Amino acid sequence: MSTVTAEARPTAAARVRHRTAFWVAAFALLVMLAFSAVPTPLYPAYQARDGFSSFMVTVIFATYPVGVVLSLFTVGHLSDWHGRRRLILPALAGAVVSALVFIFWRDVPGLLVGRFISGLAVGAVTASATAWIAELHAQARPDAAPRFAEVVATAANLGGIGVGPLISGMLVAWVADPFAVPFLVFIAALLVAAALVVISPETREPVRPRPAWRPQRVSVPADARGAYLAAAITAAMSFASFALFTSLAPSFLADTLHHTSPALAGATAFIVFASGAAGQMFVAGRPIPVSLTIGTGLMLTGLAIVVLAVWLPNPSLALFLIGGALAGAGSGCLFKAVLTQAARMAPPERRAETLAGMFLAGYVGLALPVVGLGVLTQYASAKVGLLVFGAVLATAALAAMPAVLRGARRFA
Repeated sequence: MSTVTAEARPTAAARVRHRTAFWVAAFALLVMLAFSAVPTPLYPAYQARDGFSSFMVTVIFATYPVGVVLSLFTVGHLSDWHGRRRLILPALAGAVVSALVFIFWRDVPGLLVGRFISGLAVGAVTASATAWIAELHAQARPDAAPRFAEVVATAANLGGIGVGPLISGMLVAWVADPFAVPFLVFIAALLVAAALVVISPETREPVRPRPAWRPQRVSVPADARGAYLAAAITAAMSFASFALFTSLAPSFLADTLHHTSPALAGATAFIVFASGAAGQMFVAGRPIPVSLTIGTGLMLTGLAIVVLAVWLPNPSLALFLIGGALAGAGSGCLFKAVLTQAARMAPPERRAETLAGMFLAGYVGLALPVVGLGVLTQYASAKVGLLVFGAVLATAALAAMPAVLRGARRFA
């Protein structure tokens, strides 16, 4: 039975409330994802302070996707049973706890714990906030197509990951206590978001009787496993490309390109993720094979330019940024395409379980390849590590592409 509380045709006053709450939900999602990337410009400063290696940076970074995956599969789907706000509010509180850990526990164990808690919070909020945005849009504008809500959710998600390091990078460059002030600023933003969520309308009442808890399942249609596996590899490669710019890119900027500004490190991440959001919007509504072709071409071209930028006799910041923008746009296109393809593979009643596997693949790609890059930089130069990283991503993406394209044509 339906658990949506609002009527199919809400009153004018209810539509205004839902229209306002739509932007509240988008703001909460943006703030949460922005907070998740706040440490990006700080990694070189943590390294300089504590003397740990680039490998440890990748380990600290990787605790975040571990937390996200754990949360996605244990609580990410529970807002369907308990209501959107009832899951979003604890997730926002979890992000505040993560920020406090970063402020008061500043050595490596604290960084690991803070990143893990941040991942737990993001995994809990992402699906719930995205669903809430869609439902609020449907209540506020019953006759409108859902695409506007999809565009806003995309902008809040990838755009938020870019906004976080942009703001924290500027703060780190200009404030007296760079290890506290960025987190204090985002604590304030998270509390504002929580207060606004509290007064916003719910779109999903608790299910009665409440179902027994179970983890989110991963379901793959038997007749589509080959195409699904290829799509999952593509999703992992697109996230791995993003991971490069939220983990080791600040170190490449400082050590190889000799640009040590935290503001520049934050701006670089912003360029990459803003390009990713723009790429997703650009391919929205286009045939999946077209999106896959565009995305693959942009991502591989961008990674090639990034590698070239650091291998030139005089390494080029401009080329590094151009390459990052192209790689980000391509990665955004690719993930949008394979997510749409995965949704079409599954029957409606198993769609969430099919998509869960795609997100799992993405977050594995967010962690493992960049940790491998961190290991490699312990035994070879950063330039060699980046070259190998780019070659592995290109090989995996190109190897998976024929099967992905066959699946796209089959499930078009």
